[in-house]
Amino acid sequence: MNTHRLAVIPGDGVGPEVTASALTVLDAVEERYGFTTERTEVLLGADRYLDTGELLTEQDVTTLSGHDAILFGAIGSPRVTPGVLERGIILALRGAMRQSVNLRPVRLYPGVPTPIAGLTPERCDLVVVRENTEGAYVGTGSTVHRGTPAAVAVQESINTWYAVERAVDFAFRLAEERRRKVTLCHKTNVLVEAGALWLEAMEVVGRRHPDVETDYVHVDAMCMHLPVSPERFDVVVTDNLFGDIVTDLGAVVQGGLGVAASGNLNLEGSAPSMFEPIHGSAPDIAGRGWANPAGAVLSMALCLSTLGEGAAAAAVERATASVLADLPGLAGEAMGASTDEVAQRIVGCLDTMDETVLSAPSLMEQLAVVRAGMRDRA
Repeated sequence: MNTHRLAVIPGDGVGPEVTASALTVLDAVEERYGFTTERTEVLLGADRYLDTGELLTEQDVTTLSGHDAILFGAIGSPRVTPGVLERGIILALRGAMRQSVNLRPVRLYPGVPTPIAGLTPERCDLVVVRENTEGAYVGTGSTVHRGTPAAVAVQESINTWYAVERAVDFAFRLAEERRRKVTLCHKTNVLVEAGALWLEAMEVVGRRHPDVETDYVHVDAMCMHLPVSPERFDVVVTDNLFGDIVTDLGAVVQGGLGVAASGNLNLEGSAPSMFEPIHGSAPDIAGRGWANPAGAVLSMALCLSTLGEGAAAAAVERATASVLADLPGLAGEAMGASTDEVAQRIVGCLDTMDETVLSAPSLMEQLAVVRAGMRDRA
């Protein structure tokens, strides 16, 4: 029986609520699929920062590094200046754990309402591979003459061949298991130097995968094509800033932030990957039991897929999709069930769900194959 060491960071706002639901589903799927997890709770977030002034310490990094994966709830609080927790914990974790790729599925599940008129599930099943450590997010910048009419702010965007090629390579490997198409999303007509580096990486890696079709779209055009023709895309690879923006649009297309999952992947296996819903801490509904736990549950499924539990991960995805199809809405009281009740329904569906609820192959199984192949090559 496999045992996986899992660090759990509940975080702020609705984070502890949706994380508890994900762990409820994890308990059930462990029993059914014959593996176990050893869990360590790590308290990072607003409460600790306000009590101690600590964000992410060296001891935190050491503790987290001793695990196979990290399940993350949400970070953010109106009691803390915006950016302090996000940069000091989330971005710091991604850097410390060398999580070079952020993976965000954009899949419309059957029965889930979408604001895009006429969109059907078979037209919306793509994955965004976002470079996770560079671009405009590396924190380099300066301001002179602050607070005066002469103020000048400089914010740099860093792009290295090593990081860009690594993200593009992963995108092609994933596309090999899917519909064999990789689209680069950038702004090469304006960001000429960075764009040229990304285009060169696409060309070099593409030669190693001659059976994978390549495509290019400007990021502004992506914001037009994604809502109206998501079927154009299979695997989209993009830089840190553009990926952060277009994946929130993708979440709207697939039914809202409450159903959107993500994984921050350490591709080399040198440190744990981290998995989190993308909806944030939602302090306005924290403690009310209204938060949709689907994004957290699906993030947990992504976690299982990278740990080699592809069948279990796919079962969680199918069960979650089955439950979402029966909910009248996806947020707040409109769900018709509490956060805990939705989790219990997903557990109940693990044994009774319709195996054909998802017509296309599961990303969870595809990702398990890709990660296993990368570990073998390493």
